[in-house]
Amino acid sequence: MNFNIRGENLDITPALREYVEKKVGKIEKYFDTVPSSDVHVKMSVLNKNQKVEITIPMPKLLLRAEEKHSDMYAAIDLVIEKLERQIRKHKTKVNRKYRGEDSLKYMFKNELEPLADEEPEDDDDFEVVRTKRFDLKPMDAEEAILQMDMLGHNFFVFSNAVSGFTNVVYKRKDGRYGLIEPE
Repeated sequence: MNFNIRGENLDITPALREYVEKKVGKIEKYFDTVPSSDVHVKMSVLNKNQKVEITIPMPKLLLRAEEKHSDMYAAIDLVIEKLERQIRKHKTKVNRKYRGEDSLKYMFKNELEPLADEEPEDDDDFEVVRTKRFDLKPMDAEEAILQMDMLGHNFFVFSNAVSGFTNVVYKRKDGRYGLIEPE
């Protein structure tokens, strides 16, 4: 794995770099062959919170987690736990449904055991508890953001007046807005 570690409002010390590489290196044990992908690590300091974001893009799979804590080393430990949970979920749950030869199932080792505090999950975990239907009014992204803010939601689905496609605007964690549109 190739590491791309950068800091925002923070200098990356050799000790911090070594700790990240050691901890992220532990997830290699979950793979049959070590992925030759880049590991993007962004560490930042916001007031009293230390934030770590780790993104590992791989073929057919994107592992991404972020965590905040008052201690940077604790934040790194927590984000690694999240990544391990994602790997276990992909191996044990998602891959039960896809058994083809090019499935993600063959990317992971077979001897993964569930975490001690984790209960086995059923295949029917994802239950739709409410369905809404409504007409999509043609509008532009700015009007959709206004509608979303008026409703107090963090996303809004609308029909783009220019392209005619269904789009989604959403409020990002940094307070700015994002737009999702089909290719």
